Amino acid sequence: MLLVIMFSKEPDLQKTPGPAGAATSYGIPLEALLSLDCMEGSYTRPLTEIKRPHGRPPRASALPGYLLGLTVTASAYLIHYLPFPPFRVISASGVRYPLSAAILAMLAGIAVRNLVRLPAGIIENARSMPRRMIAASIVLTGAGLNLAAITSIGVRTLLITLACLTVAMASSVWLGAVTRLFRKTAILIGAGTAICGTSAIVAVAPLIRAEDQDMLLAIGTVNILGLVFMFAMPLLGSLMNLSDQAFGVWAGTSIHAVPQVLAAAFSYSQPAGALATLVKLVRVALLAPLIFVLGIWHSRQAGAGKTQIHYHRLVPAFVWGFLLLASLNTAELLPVLQFRFGFYPTSGLLTNASELLLAISMAAMGLEVNIVQFSRVGARALLVGTLSGLLLLATSLLLIRLYL
Repeated sequence: MLLVIMFSKEPDLQKTPGPAGAATSYGIPLEALLSLDCMEGSYTRPLTEIKRPHGRPPRASALPGYLLGLTVTASAYLIHYLPFPPFRVISASGVRYPLSAAILAMLAGIAVRNLVRLPAGIIENARSMPRRMIAASIVLTGAGLNLAAITSIGVRTLLITLACLTVAMASSVWLGAVTRLFRKTAILIGAGTAICGTSAIVAVAPLIRAEDQDMLLAIGTVNILGLVFMFAMPLLGSLMNLSDQAFGVWAGTSIHAVPQVLAAAFSYSQPAGALATLVKLVRVALLAPLIFVLGIWHSRQAGAGKTQIHYHRLVPAFVWGFLLLASLNTAELLPVLQFRFGFYPTSGLLTNASELLLAISMAAMGLEVNIVQFSRVGARALLVGTLSGLLLLATSLLLIRLYL
């Protein structure tokens, strides 16, 4: 009965003064009533002051990555100069080394990356090396280029070479679009197939702002096919009973790298080797106009040059350095160094330095490659390179049959 009366009665909300003058309700201090909020989940996160560090955090040393790249490059050169086939080939024309140190350095870098667990910092350091060295390598390559070779092979052979270059570039880009290969990778495969393998790829890559993956796919594809063509074409030439002149032009316009052309053509015959060397040098010389045209084309594709074309801006600075050294070498203005043991041309010294920088760059790029991820897109690159290379072989042979 008492409980009924208590709940039915309006509670008296009048506050009465408590101890120390605090307002109360039913004898409970107001502060105590307000503190019950925390029991209902109402919680305010305390404010803390976040102090930002002064200056940039210390960066890890790049020395371990650089040392690893140099070690891989040194091992590649040791393999390159092994005194037995297929690393060293002796013939009537002299001693040749068909497997370039740059390709061996890249393969060695890939092997180290996928067989040894490397710290992430070393891989990151390796990623920065090619960007710093490739431009210098391209400039120094010009010291070994003689632009006068373009006029020394005859009009018909020159036209065949130009036609083959066009077919290789156009077919690679078109096949890349059909197979949904990365566009920049397809362009690099076309340049390597059309001109001179790795050197052309490395020269063109900065013009189109290609990534390291594009370069690796293109270099791997072109060099695998170059080796296949090197061994297969002398056999095919013998089966088709090609003359020395015909095979020399065929090899010079179709095989990718210079050492591969020499190995294939001189194994066919001495006259074929001499002609193939000359034709291949013309292809190499055509690298200069190719990179100039590609630089302008890519800049226009990217939206530059719509109102006024500034050619010195469209083409990177290293291209002008490449053309300058090529022009000086063509005009025989590069000095010859004299030592006690003899004379040594500056062009040869600069070319060797270019090959060394290229090998170091390829070793560093190999250290970036995860073979599992690489294999997922490598098949399409190999397909594009194979079909483009076969079209180049067929086009060259057809034009030789018609006009030589």
